[in-house]
Amino acid sequence: MTDQMPIQGYHHIEFYVGNAKQAAHYYRTAFGFTPVAYAGPETGVRDRSSWVLEQGDIRFVLTAGLEPASPVVAHQAEHGDGVRDVAFAVPDAAAAYESALARGAQGVRAPEVVEGDHGKVVVSAIKAYGETNHSFVDASAYSGVFMPGYQPVGASGQAQGATPLLTLPASEPVGLTTIDHVVANVELGHMQTWAQFYEDIMGFSQLVHFDDQAISTDYTALMSKVLWDGEGRIKLPINEPAQGKKKSQIEEYLDFYRCPGVQHMALATDDIVATVARLRANGVRFMRVPDTYYADVRARLDLDRIDEDLDRLAEHSILVDADDEGYLLQIFSEPVQDRPTVFYEIIERHGSRGFGVGNFKALFEAIEREQQARGNL
Repeated sequence: MTDQMPIQGYHHIEFYVGNAKQAAHYYRTAFGFTPVAYAGPETGVRDRSSWVLEQGDIRFVLTAGLEPASPVVAHQAEHGDGVRDVAFAVPDAAAAYESALARGAQGVRAPEVVEGDHGKVVVSAIKAYGETNHSFVDASAYSGVFMPGYQPVGASGQAQGATPLLTLPASEPVGLTTIDHVVANVELGHMQTWAQFYEDIMGFSQLVHFDDQAISTDYTALMSKVLWDGEGRIKLPINEPAQGKKKSQIEEYLDFYRCPGVQHMALATDDIVATVARLRANGVRFMRVPDTYYADVRARLDLDRIDEDLDRLAEHSILVDADDEGYLLQIFSEPVQDRPTVFYEIIERHGSRGFGVGNFKALFEAIEREQQARGNL
């Protein structure tokens, strides 16, 4: 295995969207994120508008293009709202970039020093699957909010600068703490290619491999490999479709996103019941499993090892799985935009490093019901 690249964690996830202001309002209102910074025409940026939102250690950047010829506009027209950049925090962005290129990566942004009143940030980027990039961000010499060029947004809902900007006020957090993992969908036959990419370029290793027997229903199947940094700060499952009687969720995603990309992000919480209750109250919709799922849980799991009220989990349609290391609780949202592409997983871990293999069949049957309703199964 290639020596591991020093990656400290996720720095941010950047989405290209059709309307950044409305998207920011959605993530604030529905998911409990707080706007912390803004860049756009009012701050001297002429071609795009970006809102930065945070909750716990999670940072989302929502960017929209402002001109017909903008590459942001072209990206959103082709793919719909989706993830453009899965950015990693590193101790040296220039060294990470040079190391990645030496190992075979394709560069898309040479190391650049971005300076401001509160110091400097060094940023570089390489190409990943589809039109997704991985930025390397060294913000160790910067004390401001996000990056130079962004105005901080205070709790009053105003961007703090010479001319206050009326913006989005703070929200009520729902209890999300960190990004647990980021899942990519790639074409049939390309999963191993991208698994090898993360091994060669990042020095990651395979945590687990699920074949089409583990992830299948009577109609559809997929395969998945999970790459990780060996410590759990970064976990990157890579899915590809497998042969089935009908169109799988991966094929549906690829049809609508029109290339490989980020399918979903798992966001961690310390109290999934409370988090899901708040999200539902805010209008977030989740996939539901049949009541028989919980009878199956009672039969297949040792509930003495799971310190949870199963009836309470069933009330909120929260899934549970266990392994030798512990257990986990999880639930999956419906897609959060019109195209059936990006959705979210909410996860609470109690020792388990798994991904809910015992829930795969029930989950994918729920997804198939949604596909059927859309006419895409």
